[in-house]
Amino acid sequence: MTDFTTDAPMTRARHTAPKREYYAYFGLIFLATLPLAILTWALFAARRMELPEKGPIAKAWTQARIITPHIFNA
Repeated sequence: MTDFTTDAPMTRARHTAPKREYYAYFGLIFLATLPLAILTWALFAARRMELPEKGPIAKAWTQARIITPHIFNA
């Protein structure tokens, strides 16, 4: 009697989420945080009468970089 189960090549299961899914969530979160980042940037600029160091896109990008990994680690 022959055991044919050992002849199959060993494949590893993927333990990480696909990159497309990560980028889809990242894009959605970025678009969701962008209006609030623009609003806070404009209010800061109006109060202080000077432009902040980071623009609204950079702030939204940072927020998306913080939030997205939390979704995949949950």
